[in-house]
Amino acid sequence: MSSITSLGIGSGLDLNGLLGQLEEAEQAKLAPIAQQVEDQQVKISAYGEMQSTLSAFDDSVAALNDPALFQSVTSNVTGSAVQAAAGAEASPGRYDVEVGQIATAGNLATERVSDLETVVSEDGGTLELSFANGELNHNVAIEADSTLEDVRDAINADPEAAVNASIIFDGEGHRLALMSEETGEQASIIGTNFDQLAAGNLAGDPGGTVSQAGQDAELMVNGIDINSATNQIEDAIQGVTLDLQEPGSSTVVVERDNATIRDSIVGFVDAYNEMKSTTGQLTAFNGEEGEAGPLIGDSTVRAIESSLRNDLASGVTQNGELALLSDMGLSLSVDGTLELDEQQLDSALANDPDGVASFFAGDEATPGLAGRLASTTEQLLSSNGALEGSINSAETRIGSLEDRFERTEQSIDRTLDRYRTQFAQLDGMLGQMQQTSNYLTEQLNGLGGGQGGGGMGGMM
Repeated sequence: MSSITSLGIGSGLDLNGLLGQLEEAEQAKLAPIAQQVEDQQVKISAYGEMQSTLSAFDDSVAALNDPALFQSVTSNVTGSAVQAAAGAEASPGRYDVEVGQIATAGNLATERVSDLETVVSEDGGTLELSFANGELNHNVAIEADSTLEDVRDAINADPEAAVNASIIFDGEGHRLALMSEETGEQASIIGTNFDQLAAGNLAGDPGGTVSQAGQDAELMVNGIDINSATNQIEDAIQGVTLDLQEPGSSTVVVERDNATIRDSIVGFVDAYNEMKSTTGQLTAFNGEEGEAGPLIGDSTVRAIESSLRNDLASGVTQNGELALLSDMGLSLSVDGTLELDEQQLDSALANDPDGVASFFAGDEATPGLAGRLASTTEQLLSSNGALEGSINSAETRIGSLEDRFERTEQSIDRTLDRYRTQFAQLDGMLGQMQQTSNYLTEQLNGLGGGQGGGGMGGMM
C-alpha cells in the first residue's frame, strides 16, 4: 500500500485518487455475481419452505390413507356403574350393563401385638399364608428377633407372597394387615399361622383374626350374566374394555368415531391451503413495490401444483362409479384452494361412512384419493424429486458463481497491479521531466544574468 500513498509525489498529480476510482470501477464487476449468488440462496430458502409445507400436507394425506382411521370407534357411557374404552375391533351397538357387585380383594388382620417394639419371633420361623386358591399358598421366612414391622417388611420384600402387608392400630393393639394383591374370590387371603409364630409374644388380649373374603364381580350385559375376578373386563363386549366402578346400571353406546375422521379431513384441507398460501407468496409479484417472489415463474412450482391439482380433480372409481371431491363436500375454488362444505361432509359420514372410507383410503386393489396423493408427494419429496433437484441445481449454480467471483477478484487484482505499476512509471517519468524543466529554467536564468552584467561593465 505504501506504493499507492507515494503516487503523485514526483508528478504532483492526484494519481491515488485516480487509482481509487479505477479500483471502484473494477470492483463493480463483482456486484452482479454477488447478486446472482444471493438470488440462488434465496431460491434455496424458498424451496425449503415449499418442502416444509409439502411435507406437512404429506402428513395429512398419510392420516387419510390409513384404513384404521375409518374403522375407529368411540364409546359413550351413561350411568356411573362402568367406564368403557372401545378398540378398533369393537362393533357399533348399544349395550345395557347392570353391575350387581364389583370385585374386591381379600383382607385379613392378625392377632394383636401390644407394642411395635415387641419382638414377635425370638427364634425366627415361617409365616404361612393361605389362600382360597391353594396354588397361591406361600411361606415367608421370618428372621430371629423380628418385630411386627420386620415381619411386614419381610412379606413386602417377597415377590411370591401375593399380598400387601401393613400395620394397623385398632385402639387396643397393633395388628398385621394383609390384603390380597389380586381381586376376586380365589385370590383371597384366608388364613395365617401368625398366632403360632408369635406364641408367647402376643398382647394380653390378642383378639382373633379379622378377615373379609374377596369377591368376584357380578354383572349382566344385555341380560347375560357374567362373573369376573377383576373389575376390568375385556371380553364381555368384543373390542370394548369395561372398567367397573360401582353397583348400578350403565348404557354403553359404541359408534363410529366420525369426529376423528372429520378432524382428519379438515386437517387435510387446511394443510393443502397452507401449502397453496406459501406457494402464492413465493411466486407473487408486488406491483406497488415492484418486487417479485423468489420463485415467480418457477417451473418446479408449476409442476408441483399441476400434479396435485390433477390428483384432486381426477376423482375415485367406487364399484364402477366415479366419486368426486364434491361428493365429500370438497371443491377446488378459482384460486386453487380447497373449500369444505361441512354440512355435506357430515351427511356423507352419517349416511355413507364406507363410501367416505373408500374414497380417501381405497382398498387393497384400488388406491383412494389419499393413496394417489401419497404417491405423488412421496415422489416430489424424494431425493430424486423435483424439489431436491431444483435445490441441487441452485447449489451447483452457486458453486459456479463463487468460482467466477474468485476468478474475477484475481483478474481485478492483476489489473490494479498493472495500473499501479503504470502510474508509478508515469509518476517517475513526469518527476524526471519536471526536474529537467527546473534545471533548464535555472540554466537559462543564469545565462541571462551573465550577459546583463558584462554590458554594464563596458559602459563604465
